[in-house]
Amino acid sequence: MSRRRIAILTSGGDAPGMNAAIRAVTRAGVERGWEIWGVQNGFRGLIAGNLDRLGRREVGGIMQAGGTLLGSARCPEFATPAGQREALASLEALGIDGLVVIGGNGSQQGSFALHQQGLPVVGIASTIDNDLVGTDITLGVDTALNVVLESLDRIRTTASSHHRVFLVEVMGRHSGYLALMAGIAGGAEVIVLPERDPEPDDVLLEIREAYRRKDLAVVVVAEGWRRGAVGLAEHLRANAARVDEIRARVTILGHVQRGGAPTYFDRMLGTRFGMEAVDCLARGEAGVLVGLHGRLTGSTPLEEVAGKTRSPEPRILALAELLAR
Repeated sequence: MSRRRIAILTSGGDAPGMNAAIRAVTRAGVERGWEIWGVQNGFRGLIAGNLDRLGRREVGGIMQAGGTLLGSARCPEFATPAGQREALASLEALGIDGLVVIGGNGSQQGSFALHQQGLPVVGIASTIDNDLVGTDITLGVDTALNVVLESLDRIRTTASSHHRVFLVEVMGRHSGYLALMAGIAGGAEVIVLPERDPEPDDVLLEIREAYRRKDLAVVVVAEGWRRGAVGLAEHLRANAARVDEIRARVTILGHVQRGGAPTYFDRMLGTRFGMEAVDCLARGEAGVLVGLHGRLTGSTPLEEVAGKTRSPEPRILALAELLAR
């Protein structure tokens, strides 16, 4: 069934490549003769009816920019039935008959809620945590990993020159994916993940052993681990005698990982995801998440995605342990 008016929103944490997806949805939709409406500030803007018409010109020159042209915001009200009714009423008032949601786990739970109430919705997988079910990789991951890797390379220079231990905290409140993959590619001596949840004393032993071998140690810590890098540093200081008085410096990368220009990969991935989302709506396929399956874009029912998270592969975890020795 043809969709004449489609809305698009970005929700949750911003991710490099979101603008490429917005551009692709808009231009692919306009090419089909559809009206495309951009929702400002995620589900909050949807509840408030804050939508603007998008055309080719409005999305020109945005591909290379990080963040999202449409803005994003957390919206606890949308989790309530009343908030969802208001959102649907805003769409109905404009005659919107389809919605594209770019975002991660929480965003796609919102997508599924609207789909269950009869609105044709297509999600686009976008989160730097790469923990969404239904895709091999999510939008923004490649850029975030490259930012982390550049930082680790620079930190290793100082760690080597001054024979120090550096504790580098990367984003990932519920997922250790960034820490794991950046740690492997960056040659970290120790990687600390919430999925493994090691005891602080065990981490100290790993640091001591790495320092004994190399006279330095770069430790990558996912922020979702129970103590974080700051807590680990405090534990290290409190037990200095047990680790030969090794002193550690803490670097928290924070939101720098989500900012900046998207890589080639994320620009293309956002473009491909946006095109696939429009194709899904054009052929009447809704209630799905668009993702990457091998080398091809495809879709997964939202009921298989909503409320679920994907953990790092056991083989990759084993690889990290092997390479750190």
